[in-house]
Amino acid sequence: MDNPVFSRRTSPMDRRLSAASYNLVIGLVLGWGFWINWWMVGNIPVEAIRSIHPWLFFGGYFASCLTGAWLFHRSSQPWVSFLGYNLVVVPFGLIVNLVVTRYDAALVHEAMRITALVTLGMMLLGTLFPRFFASIAGALTVALLLVIVVELVELFLLGIHHGVIDWIVVLIFCGYVGVDWGRANRIPKTLDNAIDSAAALYMDIINLFLRILRILGRK
Repeated sequence: MDNPVFSRRTSPMDRRLSAASYNLVIGLVLGWGFWINWWMVGNIPVEAIRSIHPWLFFGGYFASCLTGAWLFHRSSQPWVSFLGYNLVVVPFGLIVNLVVTRYDAALVHEAMRITALVTLGMMLLGTLFPRFFASIAGALTVALLLVIVVELVELFLLGIHHGVIDWIVVLIFCGYVGVDWGRANRIPKTLDNAIDSAAALYMDIINLFLRILRILGRK
């Protein structure tokens, strides 16, 4: 989807980071988000989450995610972007907690391993073929919107779920990892842009993980 972060082209030179430092910040911010999710899964009882009224839960979820995304999309201050990032990480962590408790720990670890390998592979491809991934960004957005509509119709109107949808979503978010990684390396390498890029990649990777886990769970 269109992200104003990746349209940035100018920045004060004294705020630039080296390529190594820039990528390190992206990795550290991603690691922080995954650690927060890991901590939430290990320390927040799933019963406590399920006890929250659905309307309150989903209302809070979307309010936090949208506020967080607005902050890191629009702010040029690293601390504001990091706050926005955490406002996205926490509600995602609640969803991850609800999902992973349905599966065996070994299966969850396998999904994590596969997600990590796929993510690294797509980042490498995004580095090698940035023009290709830039060219498919629009198609990925259209495909994702169509899949969301189809999945909602299947779930709420037909009461079914086709497994092929999960495979399609995995392919879409694989594409998004390559797209967002390529975009991250085309914008000015600043601390704020590193945090914002990590936030975009975090959402790609978490969605990828959840779908891979569902696919493995069916097997």
